[in-house]
Amino acid sequence: FRMKGNLQTSESVTEGHPDKLCDHVSDSILEAIMLQDPLARVACETATTTNLVVLLGEITTSAKVDYERIARETIVGIGYNNDELGLDGNNCEIKVALGTQGPDIKAGVDTSLESRKGASEKIGAGDQGMMIGYASNEGEDYMPLPISISHSITRKMAELRKNNNLDWIRPDGKSQITFEYDSKGKPIRINTVVISTQHSPCLLYTSPSPRD
Repeated sequence: FRMKGNLQTSESVTEGHPDKLCDHVSDSILEAIMLQDPLARVACETATTTNLVVLLGEITTSAKVDYERIARETIVGIGYNNDELGLDGNNCEIKVALGTQGPDIKAGVDTSLESRKGASEKIGAGDQGMMIGYASNEGEDYMPLPISISHSITRKMAELRKNNNLDWIRPDGKSQITFEYDSKGKPIRINTVVISTQHSPCLLYTSPSPRD
């Protein structure tokens, strides 16, 4: 069999995956700050390992926020509420290493370099990045079909875990979908589906040896 098109693969992780969990914690802190101080400057990163969460970065704000409380509530809300899971938001160690924004970055955001040199442009900027992309009509969410379906699977995994329909699933998991595309770039069939998840301990069943 010779394919005339190609294969495209996309992966999605659940909310309990370490990378995604860290994103949720950082986003929760950002949201709490912005509710009080819309002009705040927040560069909050989160790192985690077994029963340890570290909050680090630079924040300049007038908001009064309990970073540790927000982190714990977010972690427990995701489902990490037991030492057996490797992380328990109720009693894990949380280190807060958040400082204020460095003077050079602050100066660049407060007032542009051009303005400081006499130009009329006053808008400054800190770290910058560029992204190029486009909407796709492959899925209802305007995303390419492989990532759209991968996301829907991980969302369903979280739903089934939280409503106890699959009570053996634990927070960390991922899905990966590979689609075959034709020569015109149209998805024509699913080639491979991979789903993996953290799970509770299982009892292994061994079939009895056949009788002689």
